[in-house]
Amino acid sequence: MSDSTLPPTPNRWGPLWPVGEAIRFLTAIPVPGLPPMSERSIAGAIPCFPLVGLLIGGVLVATGSAAGALWGDGVRAVAIVIAWAAVTAGLHLDGLADTFDAVLSWRSRERKLEIMRDSRIGTMGALALITVIALKIALLAQPHPDWWLALLLAPMVGRWADLWSIVRFPAAQAGGLGRSFREHVGMRAIIFATSCAVVAAALVGPLGLCALVAAWLFTEWLGRRWVGELGGLTGDTYGALCELTEVIVLAVLLVSVRS
Repeated sequence: MSDSTLPPTPNRWGPLWPVGEAIRFLTAIPVPGLPPMSERSIAGAIPCFPLVGLLIGGVLVATGSAAGALWGDGVRAVAIVIAWAAVTAGLHLDGLADTFDAVLSWRSRERKLEIMRDSRIGTMGALALITVIALKIALLAQPHPDWWLALLLAPMVGRWADLWSIVRFPAAQAGGLGRSFREHVGMRAIIFATSCAVVAAALVGPLGLCALVAAWLFTEWLGRRWVGELGGLTGDTYGALCELTEVIVLAVLLVSVRS
């Protein structure tokens, strides 16, 4: 699926190894039968990121259905957001916090990149986390009949936005996961992932396609802005873009129709 030579195929997964590797990298779900993870193996699995987003959505729908049946819409929303963080091990939330600590620091480009590498969370990062989590809960707490469709599509489009950003924008640093991703991912990967995202959005309906277009426009705008500030994107900015585009998809699909 990648335009470069892929790592050796593990025996237990065969040609489906990119799916297993993507699940292992993006989630806390145990994936036996794979060799040790490497930057190269993760890069080879990137085209499958949107499919793993669909898997994450399925876990969230199951969680929400159970919680909603027992306790109602409000608890359902909170349970979904907790499960969202748990099943992804907070991978993209961490990138969100690090990114906003950096880009809202008003420091030099070099200093912003240093702040992004700091594992500690500052005020701006904490505010970004609170805002995204609060928006997800508020949107999902509505008694909307299509909440489950929004949950299936949002994680998928969020991970598609990551892949698009990897191909579309330069990497900020000479080393790091972001540059490794960009070196190993080509047009075949983006075509495959985009096709999956478009089909899923079309199955949801016109609003699904609107959500995908809105996520794309937002990713283009914010990606260009951050490239201007940082000289390129990093693994943390990919995580931030994923979280923010998830919110956009939820907002589009869960529009309240008031009489």
